[in-house]
Amino acid sequence: MSHTTAELSQKAQLLLDLHHRSAPLVLPTVWDVWSARLAEDAGFDGLTVGSHPVADSLGYPDGENTPVDLYFQVVGRITAAVSVPVSVDVESGLGLQPAELVQQVLDAGAVGVNIEDTVHSDDRYRSPEEHAAYIGAVRASAEAQDVHLVINGRTDAFTKDGDDEAKLDDALTRLRLLEDAGADSLYPVLIPSTDALQRILDEVSTPVNVTAHPRTGAIPGSMSFADAARAGVGRISFGPLLQAALADTTRELLGDWKDLSADDSA
Repeated sequence: MSHTTAELSQKAQLLLDLHHRSAPLVLPTVWDVWSARLAEDAGFDGLTVGSHPVADSLGYPDGENTPVDLYFQVVGRITAAVSVPVSVDVESGLGLQPAELVQQVLDAGAVGVNIEDTVHSDDRYRSPEEHAAYIGAVRASAEAQDVHLVINGRTDAFTKDGDDEAKLDDALTRLRLLEDAGADSLYPVLIPSTDALQRILDEVSTPVNVTAHPRTGAIPGSMSFADAARAGVGRISFGPLLQAALADTTRELLGDWKDLSADDSA
């Protein structure tokens, strides 16, 4: 399916505007047409495609192991099946140069990206400057195509070794550089405490994304939607946790039937 620049630009602007409402933007993390249609039918204004759940659904390990062409085929099928704007997790860039990445994203009909600083293919952690430079190059490449691609700049600072204060300082350094590079939202995954979240919210002006489990709440502290809104969170996504929650429910359902079908004649 072809996508005109005007269509992509309009959807990108809509996605950007959704980040600046009074309440946090919730983007359900989807992995196929079925999950995307469910989320749209539930009334959500935008979606994000998660690399981890897509990898799980296709039988690949998470961490830039899904073939790039296959991944974007999945993204394209999702964008063709829903009318709301779609962002896509591209991990550290899927090994692509910024201009090529932007082209693949737009060709698939997506208008946002999530880009992290862990390069799985090389098993390394980008420096703050390198990650910001990559984000900046993605921004420039998208602007050259007259589309304001909505960039969610992710840092994995809190997943690395070190004490919490040092990791918070590293995260803040990275987030400030990502702001300057043109990120539209900031995603410090696995924030360890509500105090750390509040400090981040106090020190950056760009909307902050947190991860939530659909049953137990947002990280950190199992926050409810209302808690996240009061704190000033701008965006909420589920990562692999929506798929995981559905898997737990499915196991329970199947377990009931397995129990019923057990052969107790032995």
